Amino acid sequence: MGTPCHFALFDLKPGFRLDLDKLAVRYRELAREVHPDRFADASEREQRIALENSAALNDAYQTLRSAPRRARYLLAISGHEVPQEVTVHDPDFLLQQMELREELEELDDLDGVAVFKKRLKAAQDTLNEDFAACWDDAAQREQAERLMRRMQFLDKLAQEVRQLEERLDD
Repeated sequence: MGTPCHFALFDLKPGFRLDLDKLAVRYRELAREVHPDRFADASEREQRIALENSAALNDAYQTLRSAPRRARYLLAISGHEVPQEVTVHDPDFLLQQMELREELEELDDLDGVAVFKKRLKAAQDTLNEDFAACWDDAAQREQAERLMRRMQFLDKLAQEVRQLEERLDD
């Protein structure tokens, strides 16, 4: 028996655009149902299954709530699985990423980080919309792959921004 589709776990139709608030509410409902503590008095087999179900639910939720991970997952379930190690082959985008990272390294106050973060969020929102538009058109799957890779770059940059915020906040 295979792993159920992440979207099916949440009774959702596969697609890029999701209501993340509804997803979170549904996740909490399902998490209560499958939480291993509810099976403390059950057989070992039932406890193991509950643990596996809980882990699968957590993985599905983490995948669907993250735009880059959701994009990668959609590509995979449509037969366009992208190897993790494949990189972006767009010199302009890569140059932009280098410049953004250099700019981030020079930031030394929370106000500057907030401005940078706002620009990064706008870039992520644009990429998300571009991916959603490509995703809806099966003829543009290659473009959707390229956009997904870019989304991953910006997501990693956003993680670096959060780490910098934590360091500056200490």
